Amino acid sequence: MALPTMTPEQRSEALAKAAAVRKARSEMIAEVKKGSLSLGELLKRADKEDLVKKTKVAAVIKALPGIGPVKAAKLMDEAEIPADRRIGGLGSRQRAALLEALKA
Repeated sequence: MALPTMTPEQRSEALAKAAAVRKARSEMIAEVKKGSLSLGELLKRADKEDLVKKTKVAAVIKALPGIGPVKAAKLMDEAEIPADRRIGGLGSRQRAALLEALKA
């Protein structure tokens, strides 16, 4: 699939939009790291916000305090969540399993 041809103005607008999305996503992950935003709150926001929907589950879980890459992979495996899944692609059972695993 070929990329669409863009004018220089369209390209600069797209780059600026992408940079803004990356910055907002990193700020959201930082809130999760600090503990000021819980996974439950984030999942509720996913119903309304595209930014949250398009964030990878693994990135959010790894950002949770006290959870590293190994424990995150184990949690995702137990909840039957593929490694590349985004929050918007989680089913209700996967969401519930993830929240339950993090409560224990």
